[in-house]
Amino acid sequence: MLSRNGEYQSLEITEAVLPVVSDPVEAEDALTGAGIATLTKFYGHYSDFMEMYAPVQTVAEYLNAHASWFVRCAEPMKVQPLGENGYALIIGRFGSFGYEVEPKIGLELLPPEEGVYHIRTIPIPDYRSPGYDVDYRASLQLIENKAKDLPSYDGEVTRIEWELDLIVYLHFPRFIQRLPKSLIQSTGDRLLNQIVRQVSRRLTHKVQEDFHQSLGISFPVTSKKKR
Repeated sequence: MLSRNGEYQSLEITEAVLPVVSDPVEAEDALTGAGIATLTKFYGHYSDFMEMYAPVQTVAEYLNAHASWFVRCAEPMKVQPLGENGYALIIGRFGSFGYEVEPKIGLELLPPEEGVYHIRTIPIPDYRSPGYDVDYRASLQLIENKAKDLPSYDGEVTRIEWELDLIVYLHFPRFIQRLPKSLIQSTGDRLLNQIVRQVSRRLTHKVQEDFHQSLGISFPVTSKKKR
């Protein structure tokens, strides 16, 4: 969710396979004509951190109350609550070679277990994704440290360290499938990284600003620096 710098692993082209779905009707719909749908599998592993200038307990209380800030911080993405801990997000419009997708994904922000937060994909009621499937699995851990190199602040700093495993299955239209696989791969690499980079940078910055403003704490510029 909050990636700024990510390690990306190249996609894998998977021929003649079914989507990873639990609904047998969806699996049956993946069959096309006399053959089976051709899917392209993209996989990315990302990790990074962000800093909050407050003790761990204060940051944890803020994260646990996500219903009060998540929709606001996710703008300009369109967000709809799903139950107690879930949200349906329309990420935005992305595309290349005349083919565009507007990803919509359901995410659940699970309560922490032994101090670790998990975010996972969940189904969106009455919604069937048009030609793609997403598996989003993220974990976040809070680590408290003393502030360094900030003369104006000598309190605790909570570092939110996270990891994200993201798998996207795409069923491209026929005119895309005619292109060389190497071109599809490079285009897919760029597209997935573009989505993660744009969304995560914006969301990270907004969450940091919202957290510090809600507590009346100044947001030091140095908290944005990268590793």
